[in-house]
Amino acid sequence: MSATLQGNRFASSTRGKIILLLRRSGLTVDELAQSLGLTDNAVRAHLTSLERDGLVEQRGVRRGQGKPSYCYYLTPDAEQLFPKPYSLVLNHTFDLLEKRLDPEEVRDMMRALGREIAGNQALRGDDFRSRVMSAAEVLNDLGGLAEMEEGEDEFRIRGYSCPVAEIVPNHPEVCLLIEALLTSWLDTSVQEECDRGTPLRCSFHIPLESTA
Repeated sequence: MSATLQGNRFASSTRGKIILLLRRSGLTVDELAQSLGLTDNAVRAHLTSLERDGLVEQRGVRRGQGKPSYCYYLTPDAEQLFPKPYSLVLNHTFDLLEKRLDPEEVRDMMRALGREIAGNQALRGDDFRSRVMSAAEVLNDLGGLAEMEEGEDEFRIRGYSCPVAEIVPNHPEVCLLIEALLTSWLDTSVQEECDRGTPLRCSFHIPLESTA
């Protein structure tokens, strides 16, 4: 589902209103119908669509005077529909770091953070090529769009959508975080070679034979 609640059009739609109501608490079909002024069948149709999109799930039962009713809740994926001030907060955080630390200390901090994040993720694959491919897939899970390219003497992970694109122009050292993360995952030397023009393009060079 590509729509987000950042747009008034979706937020004012029936499905958008259901998501906003469920963000407060779990509700039954009857409770949603009363809040929206719709029939139970109309609400069920929208809930079926939202369940198919992975945004709503049926969980728990509410017991009243009549027949017990299932409650509907938002899934964790639904939170992605709501805008988050991450870029604003991170930009100010980096501004403060650069005022208090020298440039090399900031770069060292990015590398340390990358190694820390790497320790919480596991790659799949028995051979090196499979692990590089798995690394690209995990980067996608973190919010990017990365693909593995294979050359005669290198692999390259090329990104077409950077999860921290709004931060990189002012703070390019954040790319070292991904470099250190890949180095730790693959146990080999990884070189960041990102193009920070417009559009931003991530690129990480991985030689076939190297030792971290």
